[in-house]
Amino acid sequence: MELLQYTFFQHALIGSLLASIVCGIIGTYIVTRRLVFISGGLTHASFGGIGLGLYAGISPILSAAVFSVLSAFGVEWLSKRKDMREDSAIAVFWTLGMALGIIFTFLSPGFAPDLSAYLFGNILTITFGDIALLGGLAALLILFFSFFLHPIIYVAFDREFARSQGIPVQTFEYVLMMFIALTIVACLRMVGIVLVISLLTIPQMTANLFSHRFHRIIWLSVGIGYLSCLGGLLISYYLNVPSGAAIIFFSIIIYAICKGGKSFWLSFLYEKIKITPVFMAPLLSLWC
Repeated sequence: MELLQYTFFQHALIGSLLASIVCGIIGTYIVTRRLVFISGGLTHASFGGIGLGLYAGISPILSAAVFSVLSAFGVEWLSKRKDMREDSAIAVFWTLGMALGIIFTFLSPGFAPDLSAYLFGNILTITFGDIALLGGLAALLILFFSFFLHPIIYVAFDREFARSQGIPVQTFEYVLMMFIALTIVACLRMVGIVLVISLLTIPQMTANLFSHRFHRIIWLSVGIGYLSCLGGLLISYYLNVPSGAAIIFFSIIIYAICKGGKSFWLSFLYEKIKITPVFMAPLLSLWC
């Protein structure tokens, strides 16, 4: 394929793989803990860091990373207070980040910066620095989840049980929130602020159709995420549409096909082979 001769496409393939690994790992925790709304808040809060970076003349990705991590810690801290609901804490940082981003962007000296790369992303423009960031984050996540997989599962499914086992739940929650924030920032150049939350949830939702085991969902999510990126790249190339939107569109197509295929298969087992729900449950448990 002649596209493989181009450096930007090679970067896109490597970046897609690393982003799929990162999103597959931390996205499984997000879906399991039902933190999708929090992740959406952090995604939009990162815009404040981008605006601050443009205004101060520093790397927008670096400032977005710092701003997102601080916002993640802020959401976690406020949500633990008795006088603040979790959704209210998310709304505070969501709107604060967007407001500061707009203000600092308009105050930035010189020409008005082009924010489309950060809002909608373009995987074909990622640099070696973006790949290095994704690679470093992927290595950290693999090591962290390899060493602490069982405590993470306990925290994700039952925090009270985790506390009863002597696990420092609050420490794990803060560290995992930091990883969520860093993952969001690392993927901004690929799919943008508007769509990055989809990359953290849709492959995991698809994987959850076939398994309910935490580690299997991670592996399936990585594969589905990478397939979505490859399909989105091809759609972007042949239809000349934004790559970020094409990746998310293709991931939704995969989810719809898998959801429909599973429903059809279960209906076939029940109607044609006359497998009753009583016997179907053990079969599903073996598959999952």
